[in-house]
Amino acid sequence: MIALRRLFPAMMLSLLSSVALAQTWPAKPVRIMVGASAGGGTDIIARMLAAKYQTAFGLPFVVENRPGAANTIAADLTAKAAPDGHTLLLATNTAQAIAPHLMKLGFDPIKDLAPVSLIVVVPNVVVVGPQVAASNIKELVALLKARSGEFSCGSSGTGSTQHLACEAFALATGTKIVHVPYKGSSQALTDLVGGQIQLDFDTTSSAMSFIRSGKVKALAVMTPRRSAELPDLPTLAEAGIPGVEMSTWYGLFVTGGAPREMVARLYAETAKVLKLPDVQTRLVGLGGEPGNLTTEQFAAMNRADFDRFGKLVRDAGIKVEQ
Repeated sequence: MIALRRLFPAMMLSLLSSVALAQTWPAKPVRIMVGASAGGGTDIIARMLAAKYQTAFGLPFVVENRPGAANTIAADLTAKAAPDGHTLLLATNTAQAIAPHLMKLGFDPIKDLAPVSLIVVVPNVVVVGPQVAASNIKELVALLKARSGEFSCGSSGTGSTQHLACEAFALATGTKIVHVPYKGSSQALTDLVGGQIQLDFDTTSSAMSFIRSGKVKALAVMTPRRSAELPDLPTLAEAGIPGVEMSTWYGLFVTGGAPREMVARLYAETAKVLKLPDVQTRLVGLGGEPGNLTTEQFAAMNRADFDRFGKLVRDAGIKVEQ
C-alpha cells in the first residue's frame, strides 16, 4: 500500500508532464523529413502540409529533402531523432514496407517510427517516353519482346513501389526490362522525357503534370479501378495483364516514443487539414484519394503492407546488391 502511495504521485507527474508537452508542442521549428528529391510527389505533399501546419501552430515547419536508399535515409534520421515530436517524416510504403525486406537498415520501421496519419493513396501508372512507339500496353509488350533488354525503367530508388511495379510487370509479361534507380521521381521523369530511359511505373502524384502536358504518354493505371483524374486510361487488367497492381500511400510518421498526447494533437490537426477544400482539390488533382483512417487504422495498414510486400519480394526473388 505504501509502495502504491509512492508510485501514484510519480505516475501523475509523468502524465501531467506528457499533457503539458502536448499542449506546448511545438516549442521550436519542426522538421518534416522527405526521402525523395524536390519536385516529386512526396516533396509536393510535404510542402503543402508544412504550409498548413505553420499556419495552424504558428511556428515554422521546414521540409528537408534527404533522397536516396529507397527513401530510408530520411526515415533513418527520423527514427534516431529525439522523441519529442520535432522531427516528422512524410513516408511512403517504399521505405516502410518494401525496403526493409531488401536492405539492411539501421532502424526498425515498425518500432522506431510511429504512424500518425494516412495522407493520401495514389495509383502507380505506366508511362513511356515520347520516343517510344507504343500507344497502348499491347504495343508496348510487343516492343519489349522484340527488343529484349533494350528498354530501361526508372524509379525513385531501389526497393521503391516503382521498382517493384517494373519487376512485377516484366515478370507478368515475360519481358526483360533494365531497372535504373534514381534519387527521386522528378529525376527519373526528366530522363524519361529526354530519352535516357524509356519506361516508368511512377505514381500519379509525381507523373500527373508530365502526363497532362503531353511530355510523357500514360498507357495504364496499376490499380483495380480507373483513376477519376484519368478516366480514359484503362487499368492493366483491362489492358490484358491481370494481377499486377501497385499503389503508393503517403503517410505522416513521428519518431517512436513521442508522447501520445502530442501524436493525438498532430493527428487532429492533420484530419482538419485533409478536409480543407484546397487540400482535397490538390490531392485529388494528383490522382489520389485523401486519407480518412484513424491513427490505429493507419498503423494496422502499415503493418499489413509490411507483411504483404515482404511476401512479394520473397516470391519474386527480388534481391538488391549492397
